[in-house]
Amino acid sequence: MKGIVLAGGTATRLYPLTIVTNKHLLPIYDRPMIYYPIETLAGMGIQEVLVIVGGKSVGDVVELLADGSHFGLDLTYRYQHGALGIAHAIGLARSFVGDDSFCCVLGDNILHGPPLADIAREFDAGAWGAGTLLHRVPDPKRFGVAELDASGNVVRFEEKPAQPKSDLIPIGVYFLRPDAFDVIEHLAPSGRGEFEITDVLNHYIPNGGLYTRVYQGDWTDAGTVASLVRATELAARADAAGDLQPPAQRPVEATASDASGDGAAAPVRVPLA
Repeated sequence: MKGIVLAGGTATRLYPLTIVTNKHLLPIYDRPMIYYPIETLAGMGIQEVLVIVGGKSVGDVVELLADGSHFGLDLTYRYQHGALGIAHAIGLARSFVGDDSFCCVLGDNILHGPPLADIAREFDAGAWGAGTLLHRVPDPKRFGVAELDASGNVVRFEEKPAQPKSDLIPIGVYFLRPDAFDVIEHLAPSGRGEFEITDVLNHYIPNGGLYTRVYQGDWTDAGTVASLVRATELAARADAAGDLQPPAQRPVEATASDASGDGAAAPVRVPLA
């Protein structure tokens, strides 16, 4: 399984904090926001990750994450022109994914709980076409919302409804297979002018093609000032409980004395898709 982190977008809901920087570089407790989705994918045992970047501070994101070796990952980067929605950004990963299944984590999603390796393996070994984690929230109208039948099965997702049919939302962790790219190619933009991930998930619901599990850990997005504060509070609480691992340490830069041959420092390989 491969991984994708979406780290583009304009983040207007966080103005003025994001006027001059990418929101994924904002601090949440003791590390930049983007560390959290990177760590989520690393906790699944995934090793190859594509970071979709866009907007401001692209170079700063690459400088921060480098080749990903300090996370135990091999990072590649791809640029997204414009904020055209989650599904559009995922579509940019087609050549990177190849024939593998993959997990996409939104760059502003903060999860504190057990690693998701077992869930990733369960999806990968199964016959589902797509999957997501569900979570109960007090403000579902900000998100895509799950509509359930009498047995508690998801029958539909509705994007940012005025009257939510439940308090369960699909959080920004999506499991997909390569045929999802064909689904994305045939999507029409929503009323917001974006290609919605909920439309992709809805495609797989008939005939039991969608994998869902309710996430039991702590979760928040960090796309508004209030949720950014909550993300910091959750991280502080996890740290106080001894459940927050220290942030990954950047490798020490090579010096001329470390290099062999012509005395030049060995470059860090940062591939671009």
